[in-house]
Amino acid sequence: MSSFGTLFRVTTYGESHCKSVGCIVDGVPPGMQLTEADVQPQLSRRRPGQSKLSTPRNEKDQVHIQSGTENGLTLGSPIGMLVANEDHRPHDYSETDLYPRPSHADYTYIQKYGAKSASGGGRSSARETIGRVAAGAVAEKFLKLANGVEIVAFVSSIGKVSMDRNPESPEFQKILNTITREEVDETGPIRCPDASVRDLMVKEIEHYRDSKDSIGGVVTCVVRNCPVGLGEPCFDKFEATLAHAMLSLPATKGFEFGSGFLGTAIPGSKHNDPFYHDETTGRLRTTTNFSGGVQGGITNGENIYFSVAFKSAATISQEQSTATYDGKDGVLAARGRHDPSVTPRAVPIVESMVALVLADQLLIQKSREFSRSIVSK
Repeated sequence: MSSFGTLFRVTTYGESHCKSVGCIVDGVPPGMQLTEADVQPQLSRRRPGQSKLSTPRNEKDQVHIQSGTENGLTLGSPIGMLVANEDHRPHDYSETDLYPRPSHADYTYIQKYGAKSASGGGRSSARETIGRVAAGAVAEKFLKLANGVEIVAFVSSIGKVSMDRNPESPEFQKILNTITREEVDETGPIRCPDASVRDLMVKEIEHYRDSKDSIGGVVTCVVRNCPVGLGEPCFDKFEATLAHAMLSLPATKGFEFGSGFLGTAIPGSKHNDPFYHDETTGRLRTTTNFSGGVQGGITNGENIYFSVAFKSAATISQEQSTATYDGKDGVLAARGRHDPSVTPRAVPIVESMVALVLADQLLIQKSREFSRSIVSK
């Protein structure tokens, strides 16, 4: 389906080369100040054509709010947002009428629906994420007003070049505690806060770009000032819902929460997060945070952190052996304009999906707290 969320719910629409893409956002509280200026910054961070490390497709990605606001305030009704597709070239994809592109959704879409978009990736294209980013910007504004939530993502690896993500590393924890979105963007198009590997990451992408190839990477994200109590105890654990959100993104192949796979090598005596009473906040805190801010599927108020793996982009300009839809062997060399690595541009997309999860979970928890206050009077 094309909808995500329960109380804060977003539905995206559009294909890679249709007239426009966008979203409908339902569940936004009324009376919140909201204009295009609140949404555009994240869309501008996501847009193509930002540098030689991304696709040269030149889209302005200017957002237009169509409904749900009046005089700069939300009405409580569904908010519609539209972004026009301007620089699309359907003729670059004529070969896909004959050949399913390797590792694309061409074949599976036809098997599922009996049809597919004639050009580009259709709904499987990263253009679909524009609606997610626009909706995420609305969710993020709500979260900042509600709890001062901060969401910052960054590139932590490209190919074989990786910064240290060991949860026991003081340097890594310092980044999680202090990194800002502005600092991430100041590192240039690579969006990596670790100066010791940043240039190597750029060279890694450039190497594969110049070879008409692609390479994957990892985006790490931290959430600060998250309210306590979000998430459900069983099937909708907070990290499970977050994993659902992240693995719904194009090109994702892995999700790691908190200490992740490295945590399997840390004994329980060290991996446990002991509690202490924080005199400043007046609540219990943990001295370490291997749990990633979630225990029993419910947020505990500590920093939430996780990583998402993005595979090497499937569209490359090299000739690849494949087969036609009727089973004849052939060779396909994709045309068009594509990212040598999708990872740097995925940063705002990851942030947006986190915001959608948090906004939905916060509204659900506030509903529970209100109902409890009624029956406990």
